[in-house]
Amino acid sequence: MQCPIDGTPLVISDRSGVEIDFCPTCRGVWLDRGELDKIIERSAAYTAPPPPQQHAPRGYDDGRYRKKKRGGGFLEDLFDF
Repeated sequence: MQCPIDGTPLVISDRSGVEIDFCPTCRGVWLDRGELDKIIERSAAYTAPPPPQQHAPRGYDDGRYRKKKRGGGFLEDLFDF
């Protein structure tokens, strides 16, 4: 199958039991019927461990005023090519 954007042949990759077609040139990702449902089911079942709690003195720089960075989780593991 060819990439609909640039015509490059798509590469098939198996990630956690889900076949993903992707273009190595434009990095577009295409899924077949039912594959998105599999990804959604598996991401709902994935739970990241809670971050360790740090006990620091309260003040302006105690972490409450910084934006929290989200962990990558299941989807980052799936789309790391």
